[in-house]
Amino acid sequence: MNGLKGMHHVTAITSSAEANYRFFTEVLGMRLVKKTVNQDDIQTYHLFFADDKGSPGTDMTFFDFPGIPKGIHGTNEIFRSAFRVPSDDAIDYWLQRLNRLEIKNDGIQQQFGKKTLSFVDFDDQQYQLISDEGNEGVASGTPWKNGPIPLEYAITGLGPISVRIHDFNYFKQMMEKVLMFTEIGQEGNNHLFEVGEGGNGAQVIVEENQEMPVAQQGYGTVHHAAFRIEDIETLHDWDQHYRKFGLQTSGYVDRFFFHSLYTRVAPQILFELATDGPGFMGDEPYETLGEKLSLPPFLENKREEIEGMVRHIDTVRSTKTFEKE
Repeated sequence: MNGLKGMHHVTAITSSAEANYRFFTEVLGMRLVKKTVNQDDIQTYHLFFADDKGSPGTDMTFFDFPGIPKGIHGTNEIFRSAFRVPSDDAIDYWLQRLNRLEIKNDGIQQQFGKKTLSFVDFDDQQYQLISDEGNEGVASGTPWKNGPIPLEYAITGLGPISVRIHDFNYFKQMMEKVLMFTEIGQEGNNHLFEVGEGGNGAQVIVEENQEMPVAQQGYGTVHHAAFRIEDIETLHDWDQHYRKFGLQTSGYVDRFFFHSLYTRVAPQILFELATDGPGFMGDEPYETLGEKLSLPPFLENKREEIEGMVRHIDTVRSTKTFEKE
């Protein structure tokens, strides 16, 4: 059975698709590569921000569930998402940028030998920038060429997710015996796990925490994280693999842009496995990715109904020029 290849995407919940679009486009300089709806809740937007080409391993995606309360951070939570930047100099650039834009951050720190910069958005969603200086392993993506960030400093893909867990011993068994990660480092209560080719694009940081109350999902929190797998055949192999350990799965799910399998690996921790393809350019050209409401073929006959439920968001960028800052 082929193993996991690293991060595929992280999906979180926002209070405002409009504010979320502005933050990721104008502040973080990531490209909106798909504006679609939650296939299981069609009144809810699903926005995909990624690298220049929408490469797997670079997507941060968001739902905006109507009326959902604010989430509460705690234990048993995927509590932070990370983005890769090319160098330590890029981390320095981002500190200046975040401070200038009055984005709350913790300043530059070191974690597992890497320079990092943690910050939050308007929803108290937690993020971290991580330097690829000296990094080896899974290759990163291509920065958004027409975005506002100089390319030598721009975000290129996803770094390690951070998971806070109450029962670490159980979760360590899950990571190593079921998901086939290897623990490669420890700093205090934080444990670093790695899979496949390794490096920043194929790591998970697990914090053992029995003090904090259990997290409550809502806007400002992560919904699930996804890892890359090769193809549909591998996905079916993993479905059988999970079931041998007594885990329940979603079974095969066709998401049109990729193919998926979902499993709850611990209380409140939902992991998805997703294929690298078909990708985001099957229904839109490179030049105008993310500018129209994109629907998979099985929802196209409901387009009029869906467009009547989700409010219009102007995501046209091909006619605009962003000055590099």
